[in-house]
Amino acid sequence: MTSDTPSSNTPPGGSYTYEDAGVSINAGNALVKAIAPLAKATARPGATSELGGFGGFFDPKAAGYTDPLLVAANDGVGTKLKLAIEHDRHDKVGIDLVAMCVNDLIVQGAEPLFFLDYFATGKLEGGVAERVVAGIADGCKQAGCALIGGETAEMPGMYASGDYDLAGFCVGAVERGEQLTGDAVAPGDVLLGLASSGVHSNGYSLVRKLASDLGWKLERPARFDADRLLIDALIEPTRIYVASLLPLIRQGLVHGLAHITGGGLLENVPRVLPETAHARIDADLWEQPRLMAFLQAQGNIEPGEFARTFNCGVGMVLAVGESDADAATRALEAAGETVLRVGEIVEGKRGCTVRGSRGTWAAKDEWETTHLG
Repeated sequence: MTSDTPSSNTPPGGSYTYEDAGVSINAGNALVKAIAPLAKATARPGATSELGGFGGFFDPKAAGYTDPLLVAANDGVGTKLKLAIEHDRHDKVGIDLVAMCVNDLIVQGAEPLFFLDYFATGKLEGGVAERVVAGIADGCKQAGCALIGGETAEMPGMYASGDYDLAGFCVGAVERGEQLTGDAVAPGDVLLGLASSGVHSNGYSLVRKLASDLGWKLERPARFDADRLLIDALIEPTRIYVASLLPLIRQGLVHGLAHITGGGLLENVPRVLPETAHARIDADLWEQPRLMAFLQAQGNIEPGEFARTFNCGVGMVLAVGESDADAATRALEAAGETVLRVGEIVEGKRGCTVRGSRGTWAAKDEWETTHLG
């Protein structure tokens, strides 16, 4: 049966507005006004952090550079966002977004200069976007970079109710000739690890599968820390290492840096090694964090698999000369880092070997796993 009567979804008079399609221009404008002070608070030399234009300007000369190489990185937060959305933990995922980008810049010797974000959702509601951007601004302040712009996209039908996604884009600079390429890494170098703050932003598809399959009660105290809810331990934001590492890099104490993200220790360390250098990491050298032990035990994860899935308590690895290891350790500890001696560089094919004794990472026997590349 057909009818000429307009559908019930047709506005009176048949005149449509953008809001009838689910997009509120007013909400978008209100969001820009709400986050403008957050962006302004991240201003640094070279940037004004004024929002509202079609693009953001940055002046490297005003930032103190004479002949800079620009280094760019972009990333997201991954399925960690699902935990944030499902448990109303929106305030710190913005820190993760910044961290995943700026930590990738610092490993190349670059100082993060400015950041832009992309926030996409089906409908702007409940102040969620403001909370997320507040976290982004916090991360930018920790990293010393300016939040100079971004994009908020309201796209009905693209996302389930309450869902959103994030992407971040960051540009840094390093004076020509001072960039870290890994070419300086050589046999005899010491590998220092900087402790992670938790799972960081990788491996959450497995974390969420374990939570679902094993029926974790995320809003209850964690088995490994009765003073903390399990969800809060899992959602702890990625640590930003820029402020503690930049002085050492500029002093020439660092030969190479690896940000431990997807692929874990096993696959990330080789990315910064020359062809004739092999990293040997000894898991006996540091105590496995209780959160990591919990994840491994809950999933009955073999040590080799664990080493290529999670950061294992180490968020960043430095290669430094043996004679500089003590000085680097003291400087990093003074900057607030927990420094772990995790291994060494030996002669061999580019790659990484992680090994442990019986009992280390709950292993029933001595174990060793290698990745070449």
